[in-house]
Parts: sequence; structure tokens; C-alpha cells
Amino acid sequence: MAKSVYIAEKPSVAQAFGAALEHADNEKYRKADGYWESDNSIITWCVGHLVTMSYPEAYDEKYKKWQMETLPFIPEDFKYEVIPNVRKQFNIVSGLLNRDDVDTIYICTDSGREGEYIYRLVDRQAGVNGKKRKRVWIDSQTEEEIIRGIREAKDDSEYDNLGSAAYLRAKEDYLMGINFSRALTLRYGYNIKSYLGMDKGVVSVGRVMTCVLGIVVDREREIRNFVKTSFYKVNASLVIGDRNPDAEWKVQTDSKYDQSPLLYSEKGFKKKEDADALIDLCKQSAQPLELTVAKAEKKKETKNAPLLYNLAELQNDCSRYFKINPDETLAVAQELYEKKLTTYPRTDARVLSSAICKVIDKNISGLQNYPQAGVFAKSILQHESYKGIAKTRYCDDKAITDHYAIIPTGQGLSALSSCSPTVQKVYEIIVRRFLAIFFPPAQYQKVALDLELPLIESREVSGMQVPYKEHFYSNFKVLSAKGYLHVMDYSFFKKKEKDAEGDNGADNEDQMTDEAFFEELQKIRKGSKIPVSAMTVKEGETSPPKRYNSGTMILTMENAGQFIEDEELRSQIKGSGIGTSATRAGILTKLFAIKYLNLNKKTQIITPTQLGEMVYETVAISMKPMLNPALTASWEKGLTGVAEGAISEKEYMDKLDDFVSRRTNQVKENNYKNQLMQRFRTIDQYYPDSKSTGKASGKTSSKKTTKASSKSE
Repeated sequence: MAKSVYIAEKPSVAQAFGAALEHADNEKYRKADGYWESDNSIITWCVGHLVTMSYPEAYDEKYKKWQMETLPFIPEDFKYEVIPNVRKQFNIVSGLLNRDDVDTIYICTDSGREGEYIYRLVDRQAGVNGKKRKRVWIDSQTEEEIIRGIREAKDDSEYDNLGSAAYLRAKEDYLMGINFSRALTLRYGYNIKSYLGMDKGVVSVGRVMTCVLGIVVDREREIRNFVKTSFYKVNASLVIGDRNPDAEWKVQTDSKYDQSPLLYSEKGFKKKEDADALIDLCKQSAQPLELTVAKAEKKKETKNAPLLYNLAELQNDCSRYFKINPDETLAVAQELYEKKLTTYPRTDARVLSSAICKVIDKNISGLQNYPQAGVFAKSILQHESYKGIAKTRYCDDKAITDHYAIIPTGQGLSALSSCSPTVQKVYEIIVRRFLAIFFPPAQYQKVALDLELPLIESREVSGMQVPYKEHFYSNFKVLSAKGYLHVMDYSFFKKKEKDAEGDNGADNEDQMTDEAFFEELQKIRKGSKIPVSAMTVKEGETSPPKRYNSGTMILTMENAGQFIEDEELRSQIKGSGIGTSATRAGILTKLFAIKYLNLNKKTQIITPTQLGEMVYETVAISMKPMLNPALTASWEKGLTGVAEGAISEKEYMDKLDDFVSRRTNQVKENNYKNQLMQRFRTIDQYYPDSKSTGKASGKTSSKKTTKASSKSE
């Protein structure tokens, strides 16, 4: 009797498949070395990657030594080999896939580009022939979802384009990494090594990581070059009932200061004395000092629950709330997925599919016993508010490529108690974000006051003298219905954190208030006189851009289009960021490991190191496009085009070969060592106090003491 092989990406996933098949088919599996077997099927697993691309010396021994003469290195046929420390498991898997009594292979690796690549490499290296290959595509590891995935498994040939994109991504990273790293190291590595007193001077270049390095260095230089500018605003302290809210002056066309060179902006002056002069003029114009209501606008505002989590949004919030880096967040999300608590984590989508919306009550029902938010799940089921979700912005099949958003499955709650406190908190924010979409919007009532003061000074309009008018503005907001905000009361926040996090949706220009005072505001009408207890000058200053933290960096990588000035190109790469949801965290981790970037673990702030800046300059002077997010995102868009069948594998490979060849040859043909040394000396001033990279690696610098990492804020 012919058997089926189910091959998972990890042992833990294989275990989930085994449990589902045992229950569904009443199978009994016998444990063996590296697999389980029943009368009808076999379950086995990879341990991540079992096969990798061969190093250049596998093609010819001459490539082992780094030499300019052997570059560019672009093989026609790429070689692959088994990773030595997992050879035993590869041999087990290979033997099972090629067994005579096996006729069907169910591919159960992670449902995405990388998972497809992991299996196809094994299949290729094992020389599998004459077998049916079925692709299992699932969104969670619950028993029902696994059985559905197996039942609806498609022939793996339907994923050939995705497989081609996976191979091309690997070839792209391989060719750029080997050629560019070798070329720049051979040309400039000695300069870097000598300058910093390091043992080695390898210049590591990567399609994504070099671009990320560029983004961080560019931001650091924006901050360095920023010049603070002071400005002065005029505030009026109003008397409304027993309160003294502020109103802010803003220039209008009937103001004495309309288009005045004294202004810094429409809200303030360049010099304090000019702001003081405005106050004096206002005081001379009205005794007692009061403002007249020119407009009193009353309106309602609604705020919907945010879209669901994709991996990037989750990584950003975990950096913000828990100060954990993106790699740690991905590990937590993977743990929750493998424990059947949440759906597949490596997703870019923030919405649900129409298919899951039809059965979403199952997910909600399972959360009724979750202590932190069970009451909200019960309320949703009681009011059946889940029934219309497919018609809302939270459901959009067009916005989903591989997987819908990260949501709780409603299962596996018994496993939660054994998880670390951080894992439990991450689960809580996923659950609350999910349940919030089934609640109504938060509702606010707003009052916007435009207050004016005619001055004693006047201007001529149509032959008549008309007094100038100065305008002061005050906006108030009260939460009239919490709606989804009921759900967003995180158990791990202290009160002051809750207040800071959930200012109930207010923006910077709205003064949140209570219902009693809001009733007082409702009485104000056009023409009402509002007394002013004081007018003051408030000094402000412009702020430099903020440094990236690990969370905002992930979001920046996801939204690479923000760096592209060309509107057409920006539109073309929409949805194609730098890297993928599966790889972004790993890219940052590598940049920290090779000491190009520094991560402050307490604040999660990212800064460049001196070594990182020197590598940045080396790339900038030799192959500047590698620092450009537009280039990196366009490559990613090309891979998406291959996966969708819009671009052929040959088209993409031809473009890649040309790019790598041209850029490598440019490094071979040019030598910018003198210019580069000048740039290195310029960088020195920003790293005066630190130890040299050479000392950090156990070697004392022969030149000077510099540093390879800056202090983080």
C-alpha cells in the first residue's frame, strides 16, 4: 500500500501535524529516528534549512582566495550542498522521500516564500523523482486548520512562481554579498583595518542590510547637522467657569502681522520682544482684557479601532511597550503560533480574508475563558457583532498576499500559563487588537473656538479705516462613548502609562476635558465675551528628527516608498518594502552582530558605529545605489513580480547579472583611497571618547583611540 510523507519545517510543527492526523484518521504513529510512521503515512521534518548554496571554492579552488582577478563571480549553474551539522536529518528525510512505497509528498513547511525554498532545496538535493507533491498552505496550527490544509492541498507546481522567486532572492543575496563584499574588502579593507587598528578589515555588503545601514547613518547625520531655532508663541489664559484653558494666537489675513517678516511661522515670532509687543498691544486695545467669540464650532468625531497586527506593526508595538527587539518579537510570535495560540506570524497583511470572516465566531468563542479579555469576547458573541465584519475595512482579500493578519485562534489557552510574562503580554495585545474591531468606534464631541480681539491700530480697506483683529484659537474634546477603547485597557500598564498611551485619541491641538466642563463650553455662542486672566509668551524650539528605534526601523523598512521622491516609482513599489516580514528582524540582528549599528537595549534606540559609518562611506564612494532604499525596494518588487508570474525568471536573472557585473567592475577600475581617508577623518570628531574597535577585539590601535560604537540616547 502506497504511503504519504508529510514534511514539516521543524519538529514542533511535525508534532502538530501528527496530533491532527492521529485524531482525524485514527492513526497510530510509531516513533523512529527523525520521523514517525503509521500504516498509511510518514511524518518527518527539517530543522530549518538542510541545504544551502555552496561557497565559491566549490566551483573552483581558485575562488577560495579573495582576488580581484576572479571577480565578478557569477556562475551559470549554481551549486548547493547539505549543511554539515544537519546532514544526519537530511539523509533521513532524503531516504523517506525516495522510498519506493511513498507516492505522495505533502509539503508542510511554513506557508511562504522561505518555507517553499526550504523544501525545494531538499527535494532538489535528494533527487526526488516520480512522486506527487502537494502543497499544504495553512494560517494556523490548530487541528481544524491543519486538516483543512491537507484536504485542500494543491499540486506544488501551482507554487512554481513562488519557488522561482525564492531561488532568485537567494541568488541575489549570494551574488551581491560575495562580489561586492570581496571587491570592497580587497580595495579598501586594509584602510579600514589600519585606521581602526582592527585585526580584520572585511567590508560586509548586502542587498538589504547595506540599505538599512544607509538609512540609519543618514538619519544620524540629519541630527548632527540640525540647527535649533527658537520661536515665541503668544497664549491667552481664558476664564471659562472655574477653569483657565489656553487659547493660542495664530496670524490671519486681518492681523497686523499678516505676512510680516517678524514671524517664524503662522503661530509665532522669531524674537521674544515682538511677541511681547503683541501682548502689550492687546492689553492696550481692551480694558478689561477679553476676547470675543467669532466662531464656536461644535461637531462630533469618531475613531475606529486600528487595523489588525501584521508582523511589522507587532514588532513596533513590542519595541514600544516591552523594549524587546524585532528578532525577539518574531521568536515570541513564532512560539505563540507553534502553541496554536495565534495565526501565522510572518505576514504583511493587516486585514482578514472573507473566508476566515465566515467562521470568525470560533476564534472569538475560544477567548471567552481568557481572563484579560473574556468579558469582551462574551459581549461580541451575545450581540453577534461579528456578523457584519466581512463588509468592513477589516476584511479585504485584495490586501492579502500569502496570509491574513495575526489574530488569536481561540485555542491553546492552557499553554499560556507556561509561557514567559513577555509572551503572555504579547498575546494580550494581539487579543485586544483583534476583539477591538468588533466594537463600535470611539466617539468624541468637539468644540472649536475662534476668539478675536480688535486692536486700537487700524488699516485702510476700500477707503475706510478698519481695526486689525488678532485671533486666538482653542479646541476642546470630550470622550462621549468609549466604544472599542473599552477593550484597549492593557493589564500591564500602570495608570500613568494608560493616560500617556490612550489619550483617547486626542491630537496635540485638542485639550481633553471632562463632561462637566464640556457642558460649560456648550453654552458659548458667537458673540460671547471670554475674559482673559493673563497673556504669556511661550518659548519653543524646533526639534531634530528622532533616531530610529528597533520598532520604527521595522516600519521604515516596510514602508520604503517614503524615501522615494519620484511619484511614479513610489507608486510602483507600493507594498514592496526593504526585505520581507520574515527577514527584517534578522537583518537588524546581523548589523548589530557585525558592529555596524549599535542597539541600546534599554531604549531600543539604534545608532551607527564608527565602523558602520566608515563602511557607509566606502559604499557611498564606490557603489552608492546600494544605499538607496528605492533600489532595494525595486528589487523586492521584482521578486514579487516573479512570484505573481508577471516577470520571468530569465528577465530577472539577466538584470541581476548585469547589475552585479557593472558594479563590481567599477570597484576594480577605480581607486578612491585618498578621498576615503579624508572622509574617515571627518567622521572621527563624532567618536572622540570611545575605545577603538581594535582594542575591543583584543588588539591595540597603532594610530589612535577611536570608537566603533556611539552612545545611544
